[in-house]
Amino acid sequence: MKSVALKAYPRSQVQRAEVKKLRTSGRVPGTIYGRQAQPQNIEVGFDEITDLLHHSVSENLLVDLSVENDPRARRLALVQEVQHHPLSGKVLHLDLHEVAETEKVTVSVPVETTGEPAGVKNGGGTLEHIMFKLKVRCLPKDLPEQIVIDVTPLEIGKAIHLGEVVAPAGVEILGEKNRAVVSVSAPRAEEEVAAVPGAAAGAADVEMTKEKKEEGAEGAKDAKAPAKDAKAPAGDKKAEAKPEAKAEAKKK
Repeated sequence: MKSVALKAYPRSQVQRAEVKKLRTSGRVPGTIYGRQAQPQNIEVGFDEITDLLHHSVSENLLVDLSVENDPRARRLALVQEVQHHPLSGKVLHLDLHEVAETEKVTVSVPVETTGEPAGVKNGGGTLEHIMFKLKVRCLPKDLPEQIVIDVTPLEIGKAIHLGEVVAPAGVEILGEKNRAVVSVSAPRAEEEVAAVPGAAAGAADVEMTKEKKEEGAEGAKDAKAPAKDAKAPAGDKKAEAKPEAKAEAKKK
């Protein structure tokens, strides 16, 4: 990675109100860390750092830092972390880590894919990103802005694992070699999606049939009940007819 020049100034403001006023004036507070020196509070121009980040593929930025009134004319540093405003996205704070040109650094770099997977193009599959960043170790000058993976030959059900990723020259990719980075999953079958409404409809039919049977059974019971009631009046008529017959017989 090619380093870019960045001008910084010593910062004495540490209180919240002071830092807020500093941002209002067009400066961004920051801190530079190093193994051979104590952390130092600095400030940089808002427009300058925003422009550098805008033209960078990732926020892994290697800078030639010059701090005003510092006896060292040049300090090589990596932009380690950038804090943004949650709504506006403006840069609020940045942390830099001083590095040496001859010492390897360990940094996480973003993963990008190129090409259209065969499983997506021909089989309707879906490309899935499992790892969005890879941890690498290398000299600062060899640090890649991103790791590019060609996914063109990837078929459905296949994956590219960490051990299969081709690293740029001078870069070592760290991590478990059998861990999947990207994969292509099979499309969801339309039959499976349609099976749910069908199953629901079948259940509804069963319930409706059951209800009809229950209604039929109740109707049958209701039909039998009046028959029993009908016998009672008939019996009553016979009972009433017997005394009348006896009375007529006596008269005779």
